[in-house]
Amino acid sequence: MPSNRIPAPTPTRPRRLAAALGLSTAVVLLAAGCTGTDSTGSAGSADGKDVTITFWHGWSQPDETGAINANIANFEKLHPNIHVKVVANVSDDKSEQALRAGGPDAPDVVSSFTTDNVGKFCASGVWTDLTPFLRKDGIDPATTFPAPMLKYSQFQGDQCSLPLLGDAYGLYYNKTEFAAAGITRPPRTLNEFDADAVKLTIAKGDGYQQLGFMPDYHGYETAPAHYLAQWGATYFGPDGRSDIATDPSVAAMMTWQKNLIGQLGGYDKLERFRTTFGDEFSAKNPFETGQVAMALDGEWRTESIAEDKASIDWATAPFPVPDALAGTYGRGYQTGTIIGIARSSQQQAAAWELVKYLTTDTNAVVSFANAIHNVPSTIAALNSPQLDADPNFRTFLDIARNPYSSTTPASINGGAYQVSLQNLGYDFESGRQSDLAAGLAATAKEIDTAVAQAK
Repeated sequence: MPSNRIPAPTPTRPRRLAAALGLSTAVVLLAAGCTGTDSTGSAGSADGKDVTITFWHGWSQPDETGAINANIANFEKLHPNIHVKVVANVSDDKSEQALRAGGPDAPDVVSSFTTDNVGKFCASGVWTDLTPFLRKDGIDPATTFPAPMLKYSQFQGDQCSLPLLGDAYGLYYNKTEFAAAGITRPPRTLNEFDADAVKLTIAKGDGYQQLGFMPDYHGYETAPAHYLAQWGATYFGPDGRSDIATDPSVAAMMTWQKNLIGQLGGYDKLERFRTTFGDEFSAKNPFETGQVAMALDGEWRTESIAEDKASIDWATAPFPVPDALAGTYGRGYQTGTIIGIARSSQQQAAAWELVKYLTTDTNAVVSFANAIHNVPSTIAALNSPQLDADPNFRTFLDIARNPYSSTTPASINGGAYQVSLQNLGYDFESGRQSDLAAGLAATAKEIDTAVAQAK
């Protein structure tokens, strides 16, 4: 799915991560821009009368659009009175404009790679609360969807979206380089990981022939949010205020990351080496070329490595956890695609039938996951024997099943709080900010101010 949350998008989700940050400062969607119907779907008919609904999504690659179209065709066979007009490769910007304007040209069903915007979608009312639909059909979200996926699809009790496939983050490692360094298994704790990263690093002049791991926040997928999942950071307290200055896991993560930078040669040296990397979503990715021996990445990389015909012997494992949390090994960061019904839709009952099928029908979820190499988004689909059996991909299924896996919470102003934290990370790792406690306190205040302004 990049993807697509903090630094960059993934190949199958070409916009999610970059989009999450790029839209974090966008204007909050205005509910006043929508004409709306009641959330029970009384304005739209799925009771036998022919209706046509429009579905906008962001997938653009042939395998992705082919897979979604196949599911739509199956849905139309099951619901011959509901006809779906599919529009692919639609950005969140375009969806936002259409939903604010309302009218006959607006979509009925919308998907987004940008889970960080769920708070906006829910709070503004441009996406309909799906709770009445779920209750009417006897669907219990808590027993249908994995907890992290359910969490990123709702905001303050408003279930305005549902998960539609997911991403999970884990460790990729080069088996040849591990063997040469005398390492017999992937690390499970961060102390083991740091030691392995040092063993796997080979100097060359004032740079590197090979780097064990690129920890910098400017690196590919090495964002604070992706690291913090290994600690289970909450970001906000029960009062809704940022807790990054009082949650010890945040300072622990940032201290660990900076210490690892020091062990691997220092920030300046690592940044110089980073400039030699090829594009993240190409065969020149530094893990695929062997420049780095370990990488933090999502499940989509398994397919990318195969498509790029990378000449490396590799495997996957969960990313290591803090030593004090060794019992939670197997956890990881999760994000994904979301789907919802436009508040302005005049065919909400029919729109719900499509959303329900795409998100809860096990065969539909499994076939879509297999086709585009993403993590299934229901508990039943995660346990389906029809899932891709490749062991490197199954690592990410296990991460998605792990009860300690987590995500970043929705906020009314999108991913702005993650941008603020990452900006502090840039300053701290580079030495521009030496007082971490003061930096976290200032950043927490910045986050709270921004949230208050968005409200």
